[in-house]
Amino acid sequence: MAWLQLSIDSSETEAPLLELVFENLGALSVTLGDAGNQPLLEIPPESEQLWEHTRVTALFEGHQDPLTLRSALAAALDERLIQRLHWERIEDRIWERVWLEHFKPMSFGRRLWVCPEGESIDQADEDAAVIQLDPGLAFGTGTHPTTALCLEWLDAQDLQGKTLIDYGCGSGILAIAALKLGALSVVAVDHDPQALEASKNNAEKNGVADRLKTYLPDDTPDRQFDLLVANILAGPLIQLAPTLAQLIIPGGHFALSGILAEQQLEVATRYQSFASLTNPKQRQEWILISGTTPTHGSDTSTVFN
Repeated sequence: MAWLQLSIDSSETEAPLLELVFENLGALSVTLGDAGNQPLLEIPPESEQLWEHTRVTALFEGHQDPLTLRSALAAALDERLIQRLHWERIEDRIWERVWLEHFKPMSFGRRLWVCPEGESIDQADEDAAVIQLDPGLAFGTGTHPTTALCLEWLDAQDLQGKTLIDYGCGSGILAIAALKLGALSVVAVDHDPQALEASKNNAEKNGVADRLKTYLPDDTPDRQFDLLVANILAGPLIQLAPTLAQLIIPGGHFALSGILAEQQLEVATRYQSFASLTNPKQRQEWILISGTTPTHGSDTSTVFN
């Protein structure tokens, strides 16, 4: 079966109207994307912020006539927008296989591997820790520099018998990596219930679900962990510093990522008030900041007053 895809580049304020018009015309799906080159960083979960130049893309059944749709759009929209209309026919495909064409086994550090579900890794050592992910289940496969930095950091840690909290777990890839590398148990936290569900599903597929617990932020257990990893963004990391500080045992290790190079100093300044920081790691424009909390001395509950 073929599909008809229509897209229009619009402004941030025009995009919601376009979305509504496409839906009223019977679109099977409508997606919003970046029509320029503007990353959206540090947006609260409830925010409706869009790109300054937003591409609105609608998918229709293939039997739809593009000229008829164009006429209907012209009756509802400004001619200026209609001039930007682009359409194309898309042949049906097995989208999971298309995804797998671009997702191949990847290694991180000495023995950590991430690969598509069902694939084996011939070149892996006997003690390799292999994570298998289901295509399309959730964002977070290790291909993004921030995820890769965190996976390499985890591979370098002594996780045997340790507890870890993954704050902002996404697909659960970091939590699962820690468990595969020997962690005793992991708590995964995310504000998105779908992320928590994806983490649990991925943990089941990797045989570690019995050692993983998932929570929304407000339900995070009132306890401390041997290690913490938070792959989110600089703004939330700065805002959450008091909360994250309370989750790490004295002498515990932590890693923070989702930080752009120009944001490194601000984040580091916030965390060095209660921890000893190591040299940051960088991949492309992204930074990972890691450190250790003091084994004796300051009470982190007073550091941020």
